[in-house]
Amino acid sequence: MSQIKIAVLVGSLRADSFNRRLARAVEKLAPDDFAFRHLQLNDLPLYSQDFDAAYPATATRLKKDVEGADGLLFVTPEYNRSIPGVLKNAIDIASRPWGTNSFAGKPAAVIGTSIGSTGTAMAQQHLRNVLAYLDVPTLAQPEVFIHFRDDLIADDGSIASDGTRKFLQGFVDDYVAWIRRFAR
Repeated sequence: MSQIKIAVLVGSLRADSFNRRLARAVEKLAPDDFAFRHLQLNDLPLYSQDFDAAYPATATRLKKDVEGADGLLFVTPEYNRSIPGVLKNAIDIASRPWGTNSFAGKPAAVIGTSIGSTGTAMAQQHLRNVLAYLDVPTLAQPEVFIHFRDDLIADDGSIASDGTRKFLQGFVDDYVAWIRRFAR
């Protein structure tokens, strides 16, 4: 069976990102035919419509990385009750110029973790609104709002809690089925 390529967009640039740990945990629970690639967001310039005439190389790379994926996984923290700037910027870059939306039709899921008790709920809702506008079919259930503790998920994605592992496995199973529905 061929590999199903998943582009992972982590909305945190922090070296010890909790959301990067969550992404790794999801990857470990996925079947072997799913190949996850974390897209580089830290070198992107701030989007400007001036790019539309001649996109910078890093922006073109991001668009091609998204276009080459079979599915998307957005893993986001919550900054001030919304989407982190780095993630919104990446979305703006890859969806422009008008008529060249690299995200259109790509199946996706949105998950996140935070030390706050609401576990990224507001950021995820804002992100889902943006993705709906960009024609990204997004898995609705289960929602994944993880209240993070430092000992919950290790740097390599190992999950300490059996309950969290079982919950995330349920999400991964639904996500895999969702992506396969759109497989070409």
